[in-house]
Amino acid sequence: MISVNTIEAMNKKCRILYLVGQLGPGGLERQLCYLLETIDRQRYAPIVVVWNYKKNDTYVRPIEKLGVRILALPMTRWGMGKLLAFRQIVKLLQPEVIHSYSFYTNFAAFYGALGHTSVAIGSVRSDLVRCKEGVGPLLGKLSARLPTIQIYNSVMAEESAKQSRSLFVPDRVVVVRNALNLDKFKKVKLPDHIPVRILAVGSLLEIKRWDRLIEAAEDLKLNNYNFHLRIAGDGPQRPFLEKQVERLGLAKYVVFLGYRNDIQDLLADSSFLVHTSDSEGCPNVVLEAMGCGRAVVATGVGDIPFVIEDGKTGFVVGKDDPANLTRQMSVLMKHSDVCRRMGEAGREKAEKEFGLDRLVSETLDVYTVAGWKR
Repeated sequence: MISVNTIEAMNKKCRILYLVGQLGPGGLERQLCYLLETIDRQRYAPIVVVWNYKKNDTYVRPIEKLGVRILALPMTRWGMGKLLAFRQIVKLLQPEVIHSYSFYTNFAAFYGALGHTSVAIGSVRSDLVRCKEGVGPLLGKLSARLPTIQIYNSVMAEESAKQSRSLFVPDRVVVVRNALNLDKFKKVKLPDHIPVRILAVGSLLEIKRWDRLIEAAEDLKLNNYNFHLRIAGDGPQRPFLEKQVERLGLAKYVVFLGYRNDIQDLLADSSFLVHTSDSEGCPNVVLEAMGCGRAVVATGVGDIPFVIEDGKTGFVVGKDDPANLTRQMSVLMKHSDVCRRMGEAGREKAEKEFGLDRLVSETLDVYTVAGWKR
């Protein structure tokens, strides 16, 4: 990590400047790492600016190992101080593109580019309404509108913006779906564990509706299914969920693994993935499961209905249809041939649509549309 005070001494050309809220565990941070891993770093000389930097965050070391510089904005609660510091960085580095990778840094990217020749690009990586609500009314409106060209990772979020009557939407939205490192998430033979091992992955947040999954586990238990549900992830909902598991008598069926960085190994050791969120963009873990050749049962939110081919690579269920969630989980538990066939179809789809080269080419194309000359 390099402090702002040493920028002038860097003597380094920066063609693309990425601005991100933080580098902790999360989907957008992983996608940024994928982009930096695959892009021609020699040609485009990317640098990353972090709004809320912590030296031990998950993706700091992986990005540094790529030879990509990381700059930390001042540790202050005063937003204008960070805005001015970022603008100074832009003035010194003179990047050709400023790409905000977090929703709440969108306006900062726009502000940093004002008066410069830099092309500013914004991002929405979840449901637009949820993004706006999460950062407050003023910043939500500004970041939803500016920069005027933004990359969304979800067709559903794009449709929401198009149908909005608000003035606070960008002039142009381009959808670039998430991608996957297919060399890391490899197709693995389906295990034949008894009891069946089911995996769920994500932050333990209320919006992810883990309570829904635990209720489905109770239904499966009451119907005498033999299974072991592992939940990988951590967050503020964990105490509540652990109490729910205890109350329903599921201690022998459900285990909380905490945060894990070996998701590919957990997938390889599981029969299928379940994802029961109330809101999504294009969830990484669904792509990862498909990459490993695993069927997925997921609620039909965000771009999940576009990613999962219902009945072919998995099952898409209504978020208000708990009976169908349990039913489709039981199908995969009873019929290993269906589970295997769906997993193989998922891997084929992942190879065709989720590659990292596609992520890079589509992202660079957006920069070009915005006026960047490569």
